[in-house]
Amino acid sequence: MNFKSNNIFKNIAIISLVAMFFSCETSFDKINDFLADKNLPIAVTKNISLVYTDSGYVTNKLKAPLLHNFENRTKQPYKEFPKGIEITRFDKQGDSTTITAEYARTYDKSTISELRNNVVVFNHSKKLTLKTNLLYWDQKVNYFFSNKKSILTSPKDTIIGLEGFDSNADLTNATMMNNSGTLYIKEK
Repeated sequence: MNFKSNNIFKNIAIISLVAMFFSCETSFDKINDFLADKNLPIAVTKNISLVYTDSGYVTNKLKAPLLHNFENRTKQPYKEFPKGIEITRFDKQGDSTTITAEYARTYDKSTISELRNNVVVFNHSKKLTLKTNLLYWDQKVNYFFSNKKSILTSPKDTIIGLEGFDSNADLTNATMMNNSGTLYIKEK
């Protein structure tokens, strides 16, 4: 009789554990759905500081006072930086480019980032500065673009793209749309 009662207790315990496991999963799904329906993030992080490395070399540093994680979105998961962001990118030669903005959103599936309000991109080695109020950054191909007024300055030149620009991520190959400005040209 003792053998049968032990088996019965084991079976009851296993059934209870399985029921708890499935009920927790359902609760988690319900919480995720609730957060998505109410447009609430699944996580909020304050004073974030991240360092990205590749093969032991630092490739990016990210700082932000606030991060909202909306990765629970099925169609377009994203991360939002509503109080600003600062990213410093390092290339293999050790040159760096710093990007700052008052607001940013990074879409996980497309790896496109949208930066808004007082966006500044600064290439430290070439002393190039780009200022705009809207910047899209394709991180797969390291490419910036905008359809808003943008100002690119170097130590000698200032070029204004009244209808935006596109450029590689270090600003050394920029095309300004509907441009004006001052360029210094050496005569031979």
